[in-house]
Amino acid sequence: MIRPPDYVLGIQPYVPGKPLEELERELGITNSIKLASNENPVGPSPAAMQVLQCSFANIHRYPDGGGYYLKQALAKKLSVGEDELILGNGSNELLDIAVRTFMKAGDEAVMATPSFVVYAMAVQAVGGRPVQVPLKNFMHDLSAMADAITPATKIVFIANPNNPTGTINRMDEFEQLMERVSDDVLVIVDEAYFEYVSDPDYANSLKYLRSDKNVLVLRTFSKIYGLAGIRIGYGIGRAELLTDMNRLREPFNTNSIAQKAALAALGDTKHVRHSRDVNKAGKKYLYKELQALGLPYIPTHANFIYIPVEDAAALNEGLLKRGVIIRPMGPKAIRITIGLPEENKRCIEALKEVLNA
Repeated sequence: MIRPPDYVLGIQPYVPGKPLEELERELGITNSIKLASNENPVGPSPAAMQVLQCSFANIHRYPDGGGYYLKQALAKKLSVGEDELILGNGSNELLDIAVRTFMKAGDEAVMATPSFVVYAMAVQAVGGRPVQVPLKNFMHDLSAMADAITPATKIVFIANPNNPTGTINRMDEFEQLMERVSDDVLVIVDEAYFEYVSDPDYANSLKYLRSDKNVLVLRTFSKIYGLAGIRIGYGIGRAELLTDMNRLREPFNTNSIAQKAALAALGDTKHVRHSRDVNKAGKKYLYKELQALGLPYIPTHANFIYIPVEDAAALNEGLLKRGVIIRPMGPKAIRITIGLPEENKRCIEALKEVLNA
């Protein structure tokens, strides 16, 4: 019987949540709400929806392998060259391509913990070693991460904002890290939630695009643009860095429908503003209610809230029985996506019932 290498056997597979319909069937409930995956509760851009309805006539044709029109629009919006952009089947695919391009067995990658679980999985998949540095005050400890860099380090991962805590790293500490990173290390800055950030001191990772540092910035259409189901994201980096990544990128890795929807969503600034406003109002409401319940929370710069609790499994089970799906984050914390007003209210009501019980 064929078996994978030990470093593959050591990977803990990502466990997705069950479909909403299946959970309802198992629990004997209806009208559940899902606040577990940091999706945009407003839904996709109306402009993207209009394009989607007209995009099926040519699905017998392969997509544009280079994503010409989407890259053109992104380049104009971001003031970068089209050769400084790479498209992916979600930003997940791009971080995986980056790891496979620049790491080999025995190499190290520095990352925070807890943070996005896919970083460690991608590194282990090539026989690399994830070097996980604990958060400090629920934030990336960039100084400690710089201390963790060794001659074996090839990549440093920074989630900004961080998932699951929603915290950010600001410009001064990011610059201090970059001063300590040598030119043979790639810094991957995962900015999946950056459109939600309003802090003026938020680190400007694109500043390093014209420097001698190796920076790859990852962004996505899955979050504020509401296109999680069709999987499309993009990376921004120096042209020579992306040329190497394109050696491993599949020829048609982003589908034609996703490209067209992303192009339409990119221009729908009204939808982005509305999504941001809904998130801001929901965050304010949830902060107030969590304080009233005596539940601590970590102030967030994203569209979810990280809540330390005594027993995450019991709380999750109680909420599930009441039709509220959240995400346990280990034994002592949960993460709740900020939803629509009625979803947030129902979540708080369910929390009250579970805590009182």
